[in-house]
Amino acid sequence: MTAPRIVIVPGWRDSGPGHWQSLWEARMPGAVRVLQDDWVRPTRTAWVGALARLVLASDEPVVIAAHSLGCIATSHLPPEAAERIQGALLVAPADPERRAVLHDFAPVPYGALPYRSIVVASSNDPFCPVRLAGAYARAWGSEFVRMQNAGHINTDSGHGEWPLGLALLESLTSVETLATT
Repeated sequence: MTAPRIVIVPGWRDSGPGHWQSLWEARMPGAVRVLQDDWVRPTRTAWVGALARLVLASDEPVVIAAHSLGCIATSHLPPEAAERIQGALLVAPADPERRAVLHDFAPVPYGALPYRSIVVASSNDPFCPVRLAGAYARAWGSEFVRMQNAGHINTDSGHGEWPLGLALLESLTSVETLATT
């Protein structure tokens, strides 16, 4: 059985070297990061297009590790890309209606995702109220993990390696293996 390809999907302004996404990418053989032409002035067409091309180019099933606006870009994927995804860890989703620079990503899709997904949100995320993140999880058919006072679940809130997130990601990479044993 082929191991899935981990696709790192950063949010607005990318993830710096101490961010859990960057640390995971460095230690996971075969993991790839979506690269965007413009990290500061994102457009839905460009961001979703870059992610879709990367997913469709993979010979292996894909597991997404997304943060913030990367979660919203993932939710906008066209069906031909979404069907290649085995699972998605969607951490601290953004609220594109709260920041003018992200408005192109609104409205956020409210349909069920065609793969297993886990939304992780914090009770005090300054960029997305936990109630909205919970609404995303319900609409997407995702499992929901609510963290207490974890901020935006990034470097600024003290999340470097982030072992809990890694365990959640690993639960998505082993789903097919567990189902066949």
